[in-house]
Amino acid sequence: MLLTTLVSSAWLLLAGARVASAIELDIDDDESIKKVAGIIAYDMMLEYKGNLSGNAPGLLPGPPPTPLVLDAGYFWWEAGAMFGSLLDYWYYTGDDSYNPTIKQALLHQVGDENNYLPQNQSMGMGNDDQGFWGMSAMTAAEFNFENPEPDQPQWLALAQAVFQTQAPKLDPTTCGGGLHWQAYSYLNGYSYKNAISNGCFFNIGSRLALYTKNETYAKYATETWEWMTEVGFIDKDYNVFDGADQKDNCTEINRTTFSYNAGIFLLGAATMYNYTDGSAVWKDRVEKLLARTIINFFPKGIATELCEAELNCSIDMYAQKAFLTRWMAASAKIAPFIYEDVMKVMRTSAVAAAAQCSGGETGRVCGLSWGKKEQYDGTKGVGQQMAAMEVIQSLLIKQARNIVSNTTGGTSQGDPDAGIKEVDLTETTPATTGGKVGAGILTVVIAGLVIGMFGFMAIE
Repeated sequence: MLLTTLVSSAWLLLAGARVASAIELDIDDDESIKKVAGIIAYDMMLEYKGNLSGNAPGLLPGPPPTPLVLDAGYFWWEAGAMFGSLLDYWYYTGDDSYNPTIKQALLHQVGDENNYLPQNQSMGMGNDDQGFWGMSAMTAAEFNFENPEPDQPQWLALAQAVFQTQAPKLDPTTCGGGLHWQAYSYLNGYSYKNAISNGCFFNIGSRLALYTKNETYAKYATETWEWMTEVGFIDKDYNVFDGADQKDNCTEINRTTFSYNAGIFLLGAATMYNYTDGSAVWKDRVEKLLARTIINFFPKGIATELCEAELNCSIDMYAQKAFLTRWMAASAKIAPFIYEDVMKVMRTSAVAAAAQCSGGETGRVCGLSWGKKEQYDGTKGVGQQMAAMEVIQSLLIKQARNIVSNTTGGTSQGDPDAGIKEVDLTETTPATTGGKVGAGILTVVIAGLVIGMFGFMAIE
């Protein structure tokens, strides 16, 4: 039995030494896993005020003036991601205490057109931002989460609406296709095409294909992957690079690698493997992408974000391991041939993450630097809590129930015309590869800032 008994440890903090009590986790005991996930979820939700009278549901405090300001709240997308993680928490543990809050938040932020483009977020709306809320709605459909009232938008229809609004934005006039990072041309960074925005589109499209059995979604997903490889954002070694600017026709690629870029494409590829009943092509892609992801982001078997070395992370980066680990676990569920490889690094990462939850006045606040184990790194926030919660609760993936589709018990109602009317998924043939998916989630204000900060991390 592998037991992490996190003994008290001392470290130097600002004014002097203090002792951490830490969290005790037995990774071979389901009840211990659920208990620890519950503690971390509770501490994470202390940051959320949207369920209090007078506050807007679905919003975390913030946003900060830039992603480099770490003590001024969070961006809109991270709240959407957090509610997706809380759906995972319910899925893994059976604890439904946060479900009313999740439902309220996911419905309050849909916007006037029920497509997660609320007008009050338009001055900072990225295709990735919209995509994270759409993926949470997709998760609700897959988990058979309590459906909204009939007069409200439904989970499946919301995911379809996000896809529907993004498909017409695929831009073949530069870089051979792909989504722009930003949703609107007037926003700073619109000329950047990146992995995370395209990854959201790929991820949602593949999952819609599996849920609805509509081949058009699968075609869009396939051509998105093909565009990513042709433009060079996924290279021959299965590194997933951040993106490039259209001014150079995407020839000057920002070779920074972020963990969630790898994770989002892994889940999409695993979903396509499942959708195609075990296609050899998609199996090969899953195997090679997973192998590269483990090499890049699990040194010594512990999930590590590249910014951890100097802790020069933006506010967004503190959450990225949450998405890496949740998507790896979800991939193992629908592509079981990778289960052992995934769980090997999940187990060691969960042990380390629990050990790092040793800070703050409570002695259990989670830091980011899991490799430091019980030596708390001094950071705190929603991202750190979410990441620790996800990797720990993901240990329950094998016994978790299967996700559903519209042929296996799924009850969420769809609408192929949700969000906009321009794309008819029942009739439209996807555009050529040049007109397909692209873009990605960039974690700083503009692409140039990312390159400047993290150029030393680029893979040569």
